[in-house]
Amino acid sequence: MFIINICLLVRMMALEASEFVPEDIISSMPDSVITNILQRLPLQDAVRTGILSRNWRFKWTMLTQLIFDTNFFAHLIERRGENTFGMIISRLLLHLNSAITKSVLVLTVLDIVDIHHLILFLSEKGIKDLTLTNWCKPQVKLPTHLFSCLELKHLNISGCCFNPPPSFRGFPNLLSLELCNVQFGGDLGEFLIQCPLLESLDLGYLSYSGNLKPAEIAKLENLKILSLSLCHLETTTTTSSCDVFELLRYLPKLQELGLDFHDYKLTEGGARKKFPTAFPSLKAIKLTRIRFSNGVMLSFALETIRHFSNLQTLEITGIMHLVDDPVPVLIPIPEVEYNTMELRSVVVNDFKGSENEVYLLKYFLACSPSLKKIVIHPDWSLALGEQFMLAKKLLKLHRASPIAEIHFD
Repeated sequence: MFIINICLLVRMMALEASEFVPEDIISSMPDSVITNILQRLPLQDAVRTGILSRNWRFKWTMLTQLIFDTNFFAHLIERRGENTFGMIISRLLLHLNSAITKSVLVLTVLDIVDIHHLILFLSEKGIKDLTLTNWCKPQVKLPTHLFSCLELKHLNISGCCFNPPPSFRGFPNLLSLELCNVQFGGDLGEFLIQCPLLESLDLGYLSYSGNLKPAEIAKLENLKILSLSLCHLETTTTTSSCDVFELLRYLPKLQELGLDFHDYKLTEGGARKKFPTAFPSLKAIKLTRIRFSNGVMLSFALETIRHFSNLQTLEITGIMHLVDDPVPVLIPIPEVEYNTMELRSVVVNDFKGSENEVYLLKYFLACSPSLKKIVIHPDWSLALGEQFMLAKKLLKLHRASPIAEIHFD
């Protein structure tokens, strides 16, 4: 079956590459086409193409992408056992001839020596796109070889300790950075400034003891996508929505914004402060870990949303329902400003059906003449009967858009 699938793929690629298909397709295909085929296969299958013909015996050594993911390690466990990972990977690396532009490494099953070996190898191969993932505790401490990968354009790290050495002077070509469940050591603001070309920055679920100054993020003038935890944002006055707007005014290219409200402290007065700035480029917002029972927090979220008149996509995720949740505090209801928002799509996750949540949906329906869909993912505590009653209630609300639909998923 494997050989049949490979041959079919070869034939399809050959037809795309040329109108004339020689009789011996496998032997006469250009290396560029062969590499294109191999990149589409799982790594273990790409290596096995060596049995197709004599000419293909070492074609897999032209690979420019290394995907050591869970499927790869599951295959090794099935065939060779768990103690052979390092040896097999080392043998693969010795045969590769090309520069490695992209790599995905699941570090969970590797020991620290193998991890150091792999990253050292990649640092010498001109790696440009690197994903490092660890799902186990303790977190993996990344070797300093990583910080010599100066050609990196995309870096995604999960479940690791990320500690730039004092001699590090930044990733001059880095375009996107994602740190998830990462313990960061050092000065985060200084590190970001040393990556001047960043267009996408995601600092979700970051373990960081310091504060990130808005002025440091503001220096990343090329940012188009920004996601951060508000508790890491340093404030000089009463924590308020103004802190966010002060930051965003220096990011004219920003198109997508993600704000994590976990552990974010607000005063009632600070939540309603206004900042007279327009953000015409911002089209999508994600607000996560909002406690719907917290009226001050929801007021701040609503005030934030109302500042983005060109917003088209909105996603709000609450905190899962807890038995000891406080009694909900109703948000102050502002006057509905009809036909003032460009919203097309709204997604609400962990919806509990509180008055605050219903009011938010009422506001979006009334103010968004271009709205197409509101998708609601209910909290686990909401029974089917309650979902049905809420759906009936929401369907009766006034809609500025005649085509707006409400879906419970």
